[in-house]
Amino acid sequence: MTAAEQPLARARAGLVIAVDGPAAAGKGTLARRLAESLGLPYLDTGLLYRAVGRRLLDQGADPADPVRAEAAARALRPEDLRRADLRGPAADHAASAVAALPAVRAALLDWQRDFGRAHGAVLDGRDIGTVVFPEAPVKLFVTASDEERARRRWLELRGRGVAAELAEVLAELRARDARDAGRAAAPMRPAGDALLLDTTALDAEAAFAAAWSLVRGKLGRDREDLRGKEEEGGAGEFAASS
Repeated sequence: MTAAEQPLARARAGLVIAVDGPAAAGKGTLARRLAESLGLPYLDTGLLYRAVGRRLLDQGADPADPVRAEAAARALRPEDLRRADLRGPAADHAASAVAALPAVRAALLDWQRDFGRAHGAVLDGRDIGTVVFPEAPVKLFVTASDEERARRRWLELRGRGVAAELAEVLAELRARDARDAGRAAAPMRPAGDALLLDTTALDAEAAFAAAWSLVRGKLGRDREDLRGKEEEGGAGEFAASS
């Protein structure tokens, strides 16, 4: 490491950025790009719950069964997060069901904290800033209107060749929001000190610019060593799977 790189490494070491919000708000796209720009590891924590849910579906078990779900969570392996079948309506529903179980959330809590504490990280989910890393110096809560989120999810499904009616996608998103916000264990809500970002009228490039500005403002605009390198990329649609 060169002398010029050392201040940057010290500034980023241990930095945790929490990015929360509902499905299809664009938080995954933003979190991934923030991680790339800051040179930090990235974790989509939703994949943990999707992987647990998928394990249960493979077993023919009910994702809402707390005993089976906890066992699946404790048996989770890194390779489970790389499965190709962690997206789609069945995986969405299973993930939401297991995420509502306190035993599952407890089983996965240390996994997430260990990941973030190892080298710093950007993590996205629904309770990162409230439960997993309430002490994170930067917390974003990313949202968008129900209709815009449904449109993004519908376009994503259509792009994968999955037939879906926009009205049905909207209803499913609202039902998921209700489950996530109403669960007793770690309900989805903004942390008290979270910075709110509404992406309804923003494309991916504009949303990243807004998020980058919020992050730099929170950390201190005069800290040149935290700027990182912005990745190139044109404006486009959000990835709606988060």
